[in-house]
Amino acid sequence: MAKIIWNNIDSDNIRGLIITELPPITKPKMRTDTTEVDGRDGDIIEELGYQSYTKTIKIGLSRNYDIDAIMKYFTGTGKLITSDEPDKVYNSTIIDKIDYEKLLRFKKANVKFYTQPFKYLKDEESVELNIASETSVEVENKGLEVAKPIITLIGSGTIEILVNNVGIFTYTFPENETEVIIDSLKEEAYLNGTYRNRNMLGEFPKLNVGINTISWTGDLTKIIIEPKSRWL
Repeated sequence: MAKIIWNNIDSDNIRGLIITELPPITKPKMRTDTTEVDGRDGDIIEELGYQSYTKTIKIGLSRNYDIDAIMKYFTGTGKLITSDEPDKVYNSTIIDKIDYEKLLRFKKANVKFYTQPFKYLKDEESVELNIASETSVEVENKGLEVAKPIITLIGSGTIEILVNNVGIFTYTFPENETEVIIDSLKEEAYLNGTYRNRNMLGEFPKLNVGINTISWTGDLTKIIIEPKSRWL
């Protein structure tokens, strides 16, 4: 039987809720900018990134349902896992209203999840290294698309980070600070909710599909890497 996990809660644990149909697995649409040029065959097409899209899940009711629990369940923003892709996580938001009157009268309704284009590996392990004499570590992007990792650096002074022997960025720790998070998904450097982008010079790192070597120079004592492997 179909089911979902929404914000770490299994739909099987919501009394009386039935997931009657899951949405098809689809690839999101690419945003494009098309320019026509006189005298040229065809158009110039600029790719602008993938669009968010809607995943519609059909629900029903069984006996002894708890409509209040169901209404509370289908709210907010969070992580969506479907039983046909149990190892993938979608970042989604429930925006549209749900017709609960139809659900109560006819025992069926639709729930629309506004979904970000990439899906991520569920329970992906971080790579964590307490550094003694090492100057590099291998990290695997298990997905089929370029990944945008989240990297925590612990050290002092100026640290240079290289990916596959290419210098990507340097980070200079302010006085009395020894930690920073370099978040390629958000394209932000921060610590305890305070931005530290002014201390970073260069680009946010990306990981190619497969094995990547992350290396560094400078006084780095610990590095934690969340690969954020992803698929379309």
